[in-house]
Amino acid sequence: MRRPFVHLYTLMAGALAVVLAAALGVTLTGRPAWAATVVVQAESYAAQSGVGVEATADTGGGQNVAYLADGDWMRFDNVDLGAAGSLTASARIASATGGPGTVELRTGSPTGPLLTTFPISPTGGWQDWATRSATVTAHPTGPQTLFALVRSTTPGDFVNINWFSFDDGTPGGTAPGWVGIDQAAWNAQLAQFRAMTPATVPAGTVRVPEFNATCTYSHSKPDDPIVAPGLPGASHMHSFFGNRSTDAFTTAQSLSANPGTSCTPAKDLSAYWIPTLYQGGKAIESDGMVVYYGSRLPDPAATVPFPQGFRMIAGNAKSQVPTPAGSANQFFCAGEGGEIGRSADGNWPVCAPTAKLVYQLLFPDCWDGKHLDSPDHKSHVAFTYTGTCSGDHPVAIPSVSFVIGFPTSGSAAGFSLSSGMASSIHGDFFNAWDNAALGQRVKDCIVQRAKCNSAGTF
Repeated sequence: MRRPFVHLYTLMAGALAVVLAAALGVTLTGRPAWAATVVVQAESYAAQSGVGVEATADTGGGQNVAYLADGDWMRFDNVDLGAAGSLTASARIASATGGPGTVELRTGSPTGPLLTTFPISPTGGWQDWATRSATVTAHPTGPQTLFALVRSTTPGDFVNINWFSFDDGTPGGTAPGWVGIDQAAWNAQLAQFRAMTPATVPAGTVRVPEFNATCTYSHSKPDDPIVAPGLPGASHMHSFFGNRSTDAFTTAQSLSANPGTSCTPAKDLSAYWIPTLYQGGKAIESDGMVVYYGSRLPDPAATVPFPQGFRMIAGNAKSQVPTPAGSANQFFCAGEGGEIGRSADGNWPVCAPTAKLVYQLLFPDCWDGKHLDSPDHKSHVAFTYTGTCSGDHPVAIPSVSFVIGFPTSGSAAGFSLSSGMASSIHGDFFNAWDNAALGQRVKDCIVQRAKCNSAGTF
């Protein structure tokens, strides 16, 4: 059951190097300029304590280290952490119990400097795999001796590990800020999705490709974990919905590890946020936001769910232009009486006393299929204008839109956003849906073109 042998793959633009390395069992160090990700297979430790190995149940999963408990550890030699700068660390884990516990990555020794920590939460079973990710902003560079240390406050086995990966954000040797997808995890998620049996659509169901999450306001912080990760207070004020743990240090891993959410269904642990709205200098928080997942494609059958850790931004926080009546992408009034006038500056609607202020924000619906994020948080996605997803963005993803209501009718004084004028409205989406819950909704509601509710039923 012990395999005291290092088998470290470096994923390169030149696939031949990977094949040769795998075949020869070599350790690849000295990451070339065109290398983006280093993957460390968990069973390929150089030394260990308390670790067993078993075959994974999913296709292509290889082997995993199994039933780890407090104090177990593994050592990996010559793990290339690249150059200075931010680094995304990921771990593919499975847990029937969730511990509670963590897996620590340290350099040099089991008590050496902490690289990052992966909190462990239940994934559904010992072979139900999930990928957890965390940003490492300060780390030693070049080849390192890496220790994975298992910690728990309770006795007993609580986690299996398939592999670790380290992504320096430069796929293909391009500019930093690109976050490459974990291809093995994505393949496994797609396989799970494609194997799902769609539910039967009852007669009389509205044939619109749509499901939703209904959310209430959670909290406010001057943080933005997409634009300014790890920098608390570096952003204008944001109003957060969904995962209640969201702050400047949020990662895909932390979202999945924190089950508290202001959204229904509870299996949507995603984070959603918008700039805070002010009226007369006082914050006006939303009295409800519906996040719609749908499709604007003539044929939505090719739509696939979002990968874990996917994020994107819609709108432009830097836009500071007037928005007179008739402008595109306006705030509007919903309810009896609708809009009865405009603010003195012309940029905001004034609603009837029986109506309230609303905004709908639409996100791109085509994806490059390669990156969880991009330097501007938009280049990895695109809007479809031709009715299909093609070219650099060939993958159809759900069309996300925020419909945000505010408990106010407004006045001649108008409003302001923490980002400035009405034209600066924008929104952020950081996916942390449970894979099975999201996949089944995409399969049932979008692929079958059937209107579903927050529970994912017709």
